[in-house]
Amino acid sequence: MEYDEKLARFRQAHLNPFNKPGPKQHEQEPGEEAPDITPEEALPERPPGEPEFHCTERVMDLGLSEDHFSRPVLQQAIEECKRVILELPEQSEKQKDAVVRLIHLRLKLQELKDPNEDEPNLRVLLDHRFYKEKSKSVKQTCDKCNTIIWGLIQTWYTCTGCCYRCHSKCLGLISKPCVSSRVSHQAEYELNICPEIGLDSQDYRCAECRAPISLRGVPSEARQCDYTGQYYCSHCHWNDLAIIPARVVHNWDFEPRKVSRCSMRYLALMVSRPVLRLREINPLLFNYVEELVEIRKLRQDILLMKPYFITCKEAMEARLLLQLQDRQHFVENDEMYSVQDLLDVRLGRLGCSLAEIHTLFAKHIKLDCERCQAKGFVCELCREGDVLFPFDSHTSVCTDCSAVFHRDCYYDNSTTCPKCARLSLRKQSLFQEPGPDVDA
Repeated sequence: MEYDEKLARFRQAHLNPFNKPGPKQHEQEPGEEAPDITPEEALPERPPGEPEFHCTERVMDLGLSEDHFSRPVLQQAIEECKRVILELPEQSEKQKDAVVRLIHLRLKLQELKDPNEDEPNLRVLLDHRFYKEKSKSVKQTCDKCNTIIWGLIQTWYTCTGCCYRCHSKCLGLISKPCVSSRVSHQAEYELNICPEIGLDSQDYRCAECRAPISLRGVPSEARQCDYTGQYYCSHCHWNDLAIIPARVVHNWDFEPRKVSRCSMRYLALMVSRPVLRLREINPLLFNYVEELVEIRKLRQDILLMKPYFITCKEAMEARLLLQLQDRQHFVENDEMYSVQDLLDVRLGRLGCSLAEIHTLFAKHIKLDCERCQAKGFVCELCREGDVLFPFDSHTSVCTDCSAVFHRDCYYDNSTTCPKCARLSLRKQSLFQEPGPDVDA
């Protein structure tokens, strides 16, 4: 009966060879000293004619141990298992048990084959581009089977697009497409805060792998993703933390929340993409966050400086615009923001770095370069003072003709721009219809 229970536990994959019950102790009377038991005496007596199966069982169990990855031990366990199968009676339960063990041992030995044998360096699956990793000392976790990757003895791959990691044996089981393709084709955020729709709409199944889940944890625990609002199983949701863009733009809340693995990878790839138009999503945010107002003014000034650099040979050779190569959208518009921009605003890093770049650009235009200085303006209302530039803090720019004036002379466009007035008069004179002929 004891062997049958042990066999059932093994076939259900619950057998732990390092946690076996010890030998039964001899019953002793009170006051009687415990007798010394040698390892040979501790082993149970086997019936006559039966092979010594229990002795080799330890070797086979050691080979099947989840924490043991020695190829010599596995090969020794396989040889012992073959010998036992040949010695046991035909069609007996113990022989069937030994055959099952032999199958598991061979499968495990196949998993531990040399990583350099017959493994391609590049594998393309479901838009993933998997490259074989060469690092052996880094301890990682497989995103498919949720077990440890032992780099010294196991081959593993990493997707260059979304950093999905898995064993080589798990590549054929992957069912999740690469999120980098989604970022390329649909680069936008969910801007509703945790839009929960309920487990019933998911048919009480994981939103990704469709495994049965419930809030009671039976058969698997349902974990909610704060970004999508959907529920996932523990294999698809590892309680990773990420900043939620919807909470940032609506509440200026940067507290990391628990998200699924897929959402975590998507948010990591999208963190530097400028897809947030704050003026449309939440224009009141500029009234609440003073730093955003300063950033917007600096960005507007940089856009006014850009034409000077494009037409300046010295600026092109010095590659001044490459100062913003990490934030290319800053030289394209002043409306779009990324989550990384907003995070740097909150930490106070963006304002300082952008102010330094603004000072460097202004120094080139107003002091270092004579060609850029020659492109300055003179106030056409007072025609006095120094040369003006559109990014100066004390100037105003006409929205129609881009002429530059002193702010005191041209305050909020209350004064008619003389340049625009001359242009309108010239157009009227050109297109004015001649009057009727008058006889002399």
